Amino acid sequence: MILYLHGFNSSPQSHKAQVMGQYMAERDLAQEFACPALPPLAADAIQEIEKLVRGKANICFLGSSLGGFYATYLAEKHGARAVLINPAIDPHIGLRAYLGPQRNLHTGEPYELTEAHLTGWGKLCVPRITPERYLLLVETGDEVLDYWRAVERYAGAEQIVIRGGDHSLQSFPQHLPRILKFAGYVSSV
Repeated sequence: MILYLHGFNSSPQSHKAQVMGQYMAERDLAQEFACPALPPLAADAIQEIEKLVRGKANICFLGSSLGGFYATYLAEKHGARAVLINPAIDPHIGLRAYLGPQRNLHTGEPYELTEAHLTGWGKLCVPRITPERYLLLVETGDEVLDYWRAVERYAGAEQIVIRGGDHSLQSFPQHLPRILKFAGYVSSV
């Protein structure tokens, strides 16, 4: 199963989630794809993800931005693989600037980003990773996160660094065959 974890203030309606879901459906793998709506609090988000993981084998997390942070925590916890798209490294620090009123970009749902959110993310920080669990996809033009921090954090992991682009990972569609291969669905790209 590929479990897509969306980013901060995003949802299952995000472009990458839709593209990945359609790509898998076109290959008769729709039942092997899930993208839950993640609540703003880390503990609630992890609880939502854990419901989908329970009883499943061979899970590959596919996380974008904050979803990449969650994917790292879950990959290490469950001994799973994870594909990370411009992942957040330390959201408990980086998202401090956004404390206050927030609104989900897709649903419009308002909420207040508080210290409790930052604390929750801080509790999920993984001090060391197992590099072979990860495929890192970053673009150097990411205007939100410093791609180099991800390259350093996931040293030893398989990494695809694309010049230019932005935080949305403009090159995402061209990586879909590689993502499926990494997740164990095809033998070659």
